[in-house]
Amino acid sequence: MKSESMRIKEISLRQDPDLRKELALLARGCDFVLPSRFKKRLKAFQQVQTKKEETLPPSHSQNIPTFYFPRGCPKEKVNIDAVIAKIEKTFSEFPNERATLEDMGKVAKACECPLYWKGPLFYCAGGERTGYVSVHKFVAMWRKVLQTCYDDAAKFVHLLMNPGCNYLVQEDFIPFLQDVVNSHPGLSFLKEASEFHSRYITTVIQRIFYTVNRSWSGKITCNELRKSNFLQNVALLEEEPDINQLTEYFSYEHFYVIYCKFWELDTDHDLYIDRKDLARHNDYAISNRMIERIFSGAVTRGRKAQKDGKISYADFVWFLISEEDKKTPTSIEYWFRCMDLDGDGALSMYELEYFYEEQCQKLENMAIEPLPFEDCLCQMLDLVKPQHEGKITLHDLKRCKLTNVFFDTFFNIEKYLDHEQKDQFSMLRVSDWEKYAAEEYDILVAEEAASDHGWKKPCDEIQ
Repeated sequence: MKSESMRIKEISLRQDPDLRKELALLARGCDFVLPSRFKKRLKAFQQVQTKKEETLPPSHSQNIPTFYFPRGCPKEKVNIDAVIAKIEKTFSEFPNERATLEDMGKVAKACECPLYWKGPLFYCAGGERTGYVSVHKFVAMWRKVLQTCYDDAAKFVHLLMNPGCNYLVQEDFIPFLQDVVNSHPGLSFLKEASEFHSRYITTVIQRIFYTVNRSWSGKITCNELRKSNFLQNVALLEEEPDINQLTEYFSYEHFYVIYCKFWELDTDHDLYIDRKDLARHNDYAISNRMIERIFSGAVTRGRKAQKDGKISYADFVWFLISEEDKKTPTSIEYWFRCMDLDGDGALSMYELEYFYEEQCQKLENMAIEPLPFEDCLCQMLDLVKPQHEGKITLHDLKRCKLTNVFFDTFFNIEKYLDHEQKDQFSMLRVSDWEKYAAEEYDILVAEEAASDHGWKKPCDEIQ
């Protein structure tokens, strides 16, 4: 195969008027001997081309400073040897310079990490195999981390990830969260209720991915972790003894509300629910057409959630948080995916009418005269103010301040009617989800006091 440079040279020669006729004859198979004068010109041409190639200026990219730091921007004044010396001094306090998981809190502080990094530090250094970590093995591990990871997000991902990966999947969080369950004072009552550990951990993992994994990929990258407030919340675990104050991820009360709601629907308690089960949520408030969309895979794609026409408890966590707070970026994406029937990235007027038809039927069954679709559509377009006529994009809805009103209009009849009443909480600085969780928890506690259920017993400890 001819090289690219030779091809260019041949094209240039063929454009020479003196050679065109001779080359044409050669192409037809005629015997041809290149005249000496043409040989000289050909040699001179080749020499000029070679000289041009040799004098090409160096690439300008060599002068562009590095601007992409997937593992954090390197810090010039980090004295790694000083950090290692501090760690070695801490290990010297332990028998045989070996640290158990219980000792790792002191090691985490020596590493200048938040307290609840202790579990990830222990496991990354291989502590789960022997029950302890030697000073030499830990120092080798942490030195490598300091040399390759330059901010907390990169370090945390490195500690939890599987070898060869540069992201975190859901299973990677389990050892870290199990240590939180075992050692946080706000969860001490769960020590004797081990059956709740996995349910609580599952809930927290889903809330982490719901908020942090903005790409919906099921893989949390350093950049996504960096842009979130998750690590700040991990640091707060050390400062806040009441786990229920950490409402974004770790609240036991929030877990309790979610799990109780699921338990009521999961009549056979196999941790899966079908369409009929989910339809019963909040007294059949969600339209059947929307229930079908949830089970279609529109919001469960890429996760092992569907099983024989059922969704898992993990998926229910996403559903309930999205249902009760339709103003967050993830919830807007969740319901947009459900309403976008053809997956073209925009809600057409046909798609809006498809969902509104069932709402009209429900209103008529309640002896309430519904707005004609044309009038409803005018109201919704005025509410959202889409940039392009005839379609509503995800960007349009994220700009809108009343996305909850928009979505409820098309698939939640109870909330659609409630929006006409003044909300006494509207001026409070709490999210719709936090307000819902607080109200439902109070109701559940009252029910618990009136009629004790054995499986709810762990709740008694946080009264």
